[in-house]
This record gives sequence, C-alpha cells and structure tokens, in this order.
Amino acid sequence: MEYKQEFNRLIKENQPLFDALQKAGGLEQARDAAMTYVLDHESRTLHTMDYAHPMERSVARRCIQTLKNIFSKRSEDLSAYSALEALWRMAAGETPEVTPAFLADVRHLLTGMRGETGQYHMTEGPAEDSMSSREISRNRSNVLDGIARQALERERSYVSGLEESIIQKRKARKERIMAYFGATEEQWQDWTWQCRNVIRNVETAEAVIQLTDDEKEAIRIARAHHVPFGITPYYAMLMDEETDRHLDHAVRAQVLPPLRYSNFLANLKTDREDELDFMGEHDTSPEELITRRYPMISIFKPYNTCSQICVYCQRNWEIEDVLAQDAQAPTNKLQQAIDWYREHPEVTEVLVTGGDPAIMSDQVFKKLLDQLCALDHIKRIRVGTRIPVVMPMRITDDFADLLEHYHVPGKREVCVMTHFEHSYEITPESMEAVQKLRKRRISVYNQGVFTMENARRFEMVALRKDLRRIGVDPYYTFNTKGKEETLDYRLPIARLIQEQTEEARLNPGVERTDEAVFNIPRLGKNYLRAGQDHEVIMILPGGERVYEFYPWDLSTEDTSPYIHVDLAIQEFLDKIRDRGENPEDYSSIWYYV
Repeated sequence: MEYKQEFNRLIKENQPLFDALQKAGGLEQARDAAMTYVLDHESRTLHTMDYAHPMERSVARRCIQTLKNIFSKRSEDLSAYSALEALWRMAAGETPEVTPAFLADVRHLLTGMRGETGQYHMTEGPAEDSMSSREISRNRSNVLDGIARQALERERSYVSGLEESIIQKRKARKERIMAYFGATEEQWQDWTWQCRNVIRNVETAEAVIQLTDDEKEAIRIARAHHVPFGITPYYAMLMDEETDRHLDHAVRAQVLPPLRYSNFLANLKTDREDELDFMGEHDTSPEELITRRYPMISIFKPYNTCSQICVYCQRNWEIEDVLAQDAQAPTNKLQQAIDWYREHPEVTEVLVTGGDPAIMSDQVFKKLLDQLCALDHIKRIRVGTRIPVVMPMRITDDFADLLEHYHVPGKREVCVMTHFEHSYEITPESMEAVQKLRKRRISVYNQGVFTMENARRFEMVALRKDLRRIGVDPYYTFNTKGKEETLDYRLPIARLIQEQTEEARLNPGVERTDEAVFNIPRLGKNYLRAGQDHEVIMILPGGERVYEFYPWDLSTEDTSPYIHVDLAIQEFLDKIRDRGENPEDYSSIWYYV
C-alpha cells in the first residue's frame, strides 16, 4: 500500500512532467522533456518573485541543480543507474523495480523545485511602520524567545552524566563492579589497574553489565573470530543496569558490537586489512607509522592499540586486540618515522594517534615527544586520545605536567584531541581530567562522530554545550563513513547538514565551533557545508542518494571523483520513528542536497 500511495502521489503532484515523459519515444527524448521541464522552473527562479517565502526560492534552486544532475547522461554513467528511465517507464504505465524510498525522494525534490515545501512561513505581526524602534526590537526579542524555548526544551531532554541523579546511580554501579573485581578505591583510581582489568570476553561482561541475548551473541562471535573487543571497568560503570538503552544507548553502542557487525567481520572472506581500510591509508603512507593526506600535517601512529575498542573505529583493520602486547612500535621503526619528519620540514604539525598513544607509559611517551620537539619545524603536536572519555584517571598530574613541558607559547603548541560522542559519557571524572590539562594551558578539542546514537534533534547540540561546560572545544563532527560493517550507525549526509544548518546555528558561537566533515578515502576531509565540493548526482532504486565528491587536493595526479552511495533518507526516518521520534520534525531533511 505504501508503494502505491507514493506512486500515485508522485504522479498526481507532477502531472505535467509525466505527461511530457509519456509522449517521449525513447530515453533521450524523455531526457529532453525532463530537462525542459526543470529548466522552465529554473527560469521562474530567475525572473519572478512568485514564492511564498524567499527561502522557497533558495531551496528551489538547489533542487533544480540536483534534478539536472540526476537527469544527466553523465550521472547515469558515473552511478550505473538511470532514475530518469524509471520515471519514463512509470509514465508509460510500467512498474519499475524501485522502492517507496526512491519515489519519496524524487517527489520531494520536485516539490522543492516548485517552491512548495511548506517549510517556511512569514511571521504575521503589527505593521512596523507604525511602531517605534524599541517596539520593533521587543517584538523581535519575543520571537527569539520562542525559538530559544523550543530548542532548549529539546536540548534539556538529553540527560548528562553531570546530573546528580546519574552521578548517584553510577556510584552504585561502581561499587558493584569493584566488588566483582575485588578492587579498592585506590586500585580503581589507578589507570594501570583499569588496563589490567579491561573486560575482554562475554563471561566478564555479563558479570558486570546486564546484557541482552543479542549483545552476548555478538560478543561471542567477535571473540571467536578475533574481532577486537574491550571495555574498561570505568566505562562499564557508565552503562545502566537496564538493557532498554533508554539513556545509555550511545555508551553501549560505542563498545557492544551489533550482530550485523560481528557477523560481517566473521564472514569476511578476503583479507581484513585490505577490505576494511576505508580511508585508503595504505595509499597515503610514505613511511611506516605515518599517514599524510595534507601539505603541512601528518598522522604519526607509534602505538597500535587502545584501552578500549570502539565498534566503528576508522582503523578497525589495524587494531589486532585491546592492549595488544606488540602494539608499541619497535625502536627502529620509530626512528625511521622521526627521520622522515626530519627530512620533511614542510610538515609543521603532527597528530600523534594510533591506537591511543596516551596508553604508553610516561617514560616512553616522553622519549617520543623529546624527539619530535627536537625538530624546530614542528610547531604543533596534537595528541589523539579517547582517554578522557574511557579512562580519565590516566590523566594524572604527572602526565599533564609532561604535556605542559612541551607546550611552549610562541614556539610550539601541544593540544589534545578527544572523542566524546554523547552527553551521557560526560562525568565529574572526565571533567576533572580535562581541567587538569586546561590548568596547564593545554587546549582540549572534541571530534564527534554523527551516528544514529546522537542524531535526534538537538542531541548533538546538548553534547556541545556540555563539552563547553567541562572545558572542551567542539572541533569536528564527522559523518559516519560508508563502511558496510557499521551500517547500523550510519546516517544520510543530509541529516548532518540539517543539524548544522538548523540546530547548531541557533546556539552561541563558542558552542558551535565544530565543522561538519565527510572523510574521503585517500584525500581526507570534505567540508560538507562547502557545497561546491560535492553534489547529489543520482537516486538509486532503494532511495540511496549518490554523491560525487570532487578531488580538491592538487597533490595527486588522480583527479577522478569519489562516488559515495549514501543511506536512503526514508530509511533514516523509519529508524528515527522506531526510536520514538516524530519524522515530521525532520521533514526538511529532503531538501538538503
């Protein structure tokens, strides 16, 4: 019934287009007819003022460009599909194999092209020509109050780990976990004890965490097939006793693999390293332990494991196991990497990551920093670590002093890049760890990943606000990468652009300093708000939008576009409905192209 309804609605709302397509004697005639139809509407955007709201015209122009892309022969060649042919066959009375998600996306693009989205409304009020400037200002202030109230109501619905009720609940969780391990408070606060007692198997996990049957099975499959798995006792404390994932959904999703994920990796027939290297790091590694995609910064990976494994880690192909014994790069390879930096003074900034380099001992980390800082051309060192989130007791006074020692204003900056994904991860302990760094002049930045676990309206805004409260600056919000094994986490690109455009921008500037980015294999970050760098070029039968990302980087001879198949918008709306949201609250998502 859903298909028939969408089919009939698409035809009814766009009868002139389908009449023209019906008269076409072939696909190329259909292309001419469709392009003429779209160009007529483009002419309207240029020569008339006939729009209910100025923003309707703006949306119309974006949708028009997208439809021109979709109807073009070039896009068909790049995507190996023709949405136009499907519409032409529909006009001829056939039933092409397309889903309701495909029909819905095409219909919304055509609606946007006509300037009839209904998303924008002119505010009615008293005539301003009869009002004083003060009265006009107060009226505007009242409107802003209404906008702020709605936003704040949504933000406050997301519970933070700084709330007193959550703090008390976690004290009880901590006591239970400590009792299981027979630990004292002194041991709990010792980061090396946390490492020695990382939860590595389903037996330990179900002893300290209430698990569903699916969660248990996913862990068993992962461990049986050498898929990295590990949770620090501290992070296990952040999970609720209940298994409904009502509040701790983002925490559980971070470390408890979905069945789809475990089964995918278990059944992987080809070499895991080649299959899962989504970012093409093999092709951007001029020296072992180094990745370089940009002119003046590179990644340095001296330690190839973490104290805890994140399910949707970019480098899940590289990490063999949690706290693997051979994770520390041997001295000769470290020296080769340092020699490479010495020979490339153009690289002025180094992101020391991995794995998690903060798991190295202070002595080993000091030797590494000594060698990097001996190179005068290195002006900034970033330390990429999730320690403040998963094991904040690692940020000891000695470790913070170590970083401060190499932070020399006017000569060299040392800063920390971390990964908070949800307000529920923020705790008094993580705040204390961050403040130890901030008191030593070490800036702390956050790189969030936008997933189904933090994608509800104003959920990421709530995280940004809580980050600022504890001293962390929002830096990047990454779109989930198009990795098949992490499909449960993925979102359409349109949702992230919608979040940045409609939610983040309502808040003060220091709370919305992050940038929405999509990582392109081999090339790196594409700034999603820079529309000239990417375009929607096709809609596939399942409703998936196909994006063409342009190779902005001039450092390579390969100028081929990167083609990305996104998640269908309707699939996202169905998922968000399943999580208790009203899809109508997200209805403008269709028009972000």
